[in-house]
Amino acid sequence: MLEGLKKYNIILASKSPRRQQLLKGLEITFSIQPKDVEEIYPENLAGEQIAVYLSELKARAFDFSILPENTLLITADTIVYLDDVVIGKPKDFDDAVQMLSTLSGKKHQVITGVCLKTKDVSHSFYAKSDVYFRHLEMDEIQHYVRQYKPYDKAGAYGIQEWIGYTGIERIDGSFYNVMGLPIQKLYTELLKFCK
Repeated sequence: MLEGLKKYNIILASKSPRRQQLLKGLEITFSIQPKDVEEIYPENLAGEQIAVYLSELKARAFDFSILPENTLLITADTIVYLDDVVIGKPKDFDDAVQMLSTLSGKKHQVITGVCLKTKDVSHSFYAKSDVYFRHLEMDEIQHYVRQYKPYDKAGAYGIQEWIGYTGIERIDGSFYNVMGLPIQKLYTELLKFCK
């Protein structure tokens, strides 16, 4: 379906094994070149603006003058958003427990911004999913954090792990977006690059 992408040298700029797994599912060839970028955004941004800004910030970290001419860069950033506040990645055990306690019994949004960039074109989009947690007991939260150590995950949880199986009542929107990459939307955007 994405035969036209074969003319591109595709780079996924992400350390996330979940993003790598999802992109492999599209049956395209790509390399992985993450860059460390300080994820700072202007205070006047909100929700999807933050996620898109951060995905574009990651794309700007690449110097296209030293990349192959036909490079197509894919960058993404996922935020967990509750009551107009971004819940980032936890610093330690206590921070992760606090984050999950805050999410317990509530609806929050998971928003992923994605940037597709070539030497001449930059295109960004986002996907938003509403996630509903049931009320979590403290021993459930502590068990999850102790066993799964979700320190690399926004909001201190992975939907594809134990807490997702036991704690999430429902999702409105893309499941894969909550994993870290709205793969269906990315596929339709990549189809446009094939034309």
